Amino acid sequence: MSGDAPRYVAIITDGNGRWAAQRGLAPIAGHEAGADVVRERMKDAARMGVKQLTVYSFSTENWSRPADEVEGLLRLFADRLVDEVPEMIEVGIRLRFVGSRTGVPQKLLDRMDRAEERTRHCEKMDMFVAFNYGARAEILQAAEQYQGGGEEEFRKLLHVPDLEDPDLLIRTSGEQRISNYLLWQCAYAEFVFREELWPDFTREAFVECFDEYSRRQRRFGGRVA
Repeated sequence: MSGDAPRYVAIITDGNGRWAAQRGLAPIAGHEAGADVVRERMKDAARMGVKQLTVYSFSTENWSRPADEVEGLLRLFADRLVDEVPEMIEVGIRLRFVGSRTGVPQKLLDRMDRAEERTRHCEKMDMFVAFNYGARAEILQAAEQYQGGGEEEFRKLLHVPDLEDPDLLIRTSGEQRISNYLLWQCAYAEFVFREELWPDFTREAFVECFDEYSRRQRRFGGRVA
């Protein structure tokens, strides 16, 4: 048993579309509800002592979804960058992005840059948003530049070298796979899979994930007597 709370947490916020479908709503309604939950669990994480929280916002594979859904997602993302940054500053959360900038509209990139700049001074928690992100692409890009020197030198070539390896990875919606997310960084993460669809993921569920983590015995490939 570790008994410690996770300092570095990653989440796959899965189930927004299914949540909307169950209610006869358009997919974007599920994404809007999911964005509300991201905001609340982000604040919970900061209060619970998490130093880095990473959420999977938009994968490189998500571009293949129906055009109207993709457009709605990009619009929602852009709006939230404006609406939520003041609250992040108030709480002390620094916003950072992980992923490729290729193919992302310039206006959205400008908003992302502005949000990062406005929160740069915040020190309570780093909030990493994986946007236009794919772990295989990240690793391939690093490998193309790698000239040797071991793991630490390779890490310097990843999208964000100071993104710590997650202690805990949470995935909602009952799915039990990693979906091309932080493959390098999650080598020794503890996984907790939840049945709730992401918009139904409450603070109580978040706490339960932490409790489950505290009961794990982390070995990192070694043996504990």
